[in-house]
Amino acid sequence: CLRNERLNPLPNLRQLRYLVALADHLHFGEAAEACQVTQSTLSAGIQELESLLGVPVAERTKRSVMITPVGRRIVERARFILRDAEELVEIGVRAANPLSGRLELGVIPTIGPFLLPKLVPHIIGLFPDMRLILREDKTAELLERLHAGRLDLVLMAFPYEAEGCETFMLFSDGYRLACNPDDHLAALESVSNDDVRGVPIMLLEKDHCLHSHALPFLKGLSGQAVTTFQGTSLYTLVAMVAEGLGATLVPDLAIASGLLNESNVITRPLAESEGAVRQIGLCWRKNSSRAAEFRELGAAIRNWAESHIAPLGNVSSRPSDWLPDRTVS
Repeated sequence: CLRNERLNPLPNLRQLRYLVALADHLHFGEAAEACQVTQSTLSAGIQELESLLGVPVAERTKRSVMITPVGRRIVERARFILRDAEELVEIGVRAANPLSGRLELGVIPTIGPFLLPKLVPHIIGLFPDMRLILREDKTAELLERLHAGRLDLVLMAFPYEAEGCETFMLFSDGYRLACNPDDHLAALESVSNDDVRGVPIMLLEKDHCLHSHALPFLKGLSGQAVTTFQGTSLYTLVAMVAEGLGATLVPDLAIASGLLNESNVITRPLAESEGAVRQIGLCWRKNSSRAAEFRELGAAIRNWAESHIAPLGNVSSRPSDWLPDRTVS
């Protein structure tokens, strides 16, 4: 630094943590509880930050808290600063013990309930010092949180545009058509575009990847009624199919984990290969300091998947379940 240069005072990490907590909760009491401090301590820290910056970061009333426009810009940068500071603290620990410490993983609803109950115990067994934090949401929201520094990794389905990210593919997951046993589709060995003409096809809302993955199969259905539900649950779609209200596409992963076990719904393979398979993979920010760790985790998951996930193949009856548990060397 130049001898006569005057350095501007800088906010400390404690003040930034208080601001981020306030932005997340929009309530001083809840933000203070999240930071494990008293409400007066958090309020004083916010006031100190505002005094240092020379601008208000929050507007307070007796009933509500609102982050100001400039406050939102500061919150966005503060998240990255806090994440970098956390990574700085963990560098030494992870150098001696990779894949240890906190790891925040986002997962989409068409994967999480069907894969994680089997996979997570295996991961914890391999990396006992990892503190795995899970968040389930739609793909776009998870990628937004990833780029904002609020997630480390996303477990998602491809193809999907993930700009600014590195990816690591884990395994393939096919789609099958689920239908009511009284439907004419139930008598077919496989289902083509022509077979589903006149059958209402029910899909999740358009911002779900399952919807976009279904489009290649549906492209030949000009004028076909395609119904979308404003929900995130494959369970709801299966229940609608069970009532004879139409058909839907279901991933093999969900079928093999027991999605259909409590229903009379049956599945048929798709005749068209295009659009019948999705790739399950990991996604993280480019230039992440933990990229090598994420690749190691990806390789471990890929090895596990090869031994534990049974491909359904072109069968016309109810599919097989998970393969017997085996130790992956």
